[in-house]
Amino acid sequence: MIRPARPDESETLLRIQREAAVAAFAHIFPPDLYPFPDEGVQAQWLDALADPEIEVYVLELDGEPAGSVAVGYGFLRNLYVLPERQGAGLGESLHGHALDRLRALGFKQAKLWTLEGNHGARRFYERRGWSLNGETREVPFPPNPLDVGYSRVL
Repeated sequence: MIRPARPDESETLLRIQREAAVAAFAHIFPPDLYPFPDEGVQAQWLDALADPEIEVYVLELDGEPAGSVAVGYGFLRNLYVLPERQGAGLGESLHGHALDRLRALGFKQAKLWTLEGNHGARRFYERRGWSLNGETREVPFPPNPLDVGYSRVL
């Protein structure tokens, strides 16, 4: 079940993102050198939950949060699935939900950012019709790797 996140769920969203990111990005953010930035990431979730232009969703399995996705301002902003739940189609469900919401909000094109070195996510998005758009940005958390931009027609 995918449901809207509640305003008091920043801890839940932080936990899902932390577990997924630490597992997926250890080659980019070695945990012994760059501990997960809990405070900064939780602040981002609090801002997203308070922003009326951003929709945040939680995917539950057996009543327990297993993934999350957020959309806003024409972007698929975040998509995370707990590592122990990956490979079961949850990411596909969250992705489809995000695109449906962006279409319902009137967008004809969507964008997203993903780490340049996040090869798994890049393959995931490219298999679903996303293409590099030539945009890059520096990630605000050390060691400040690059994000690459993707776009997709809705």
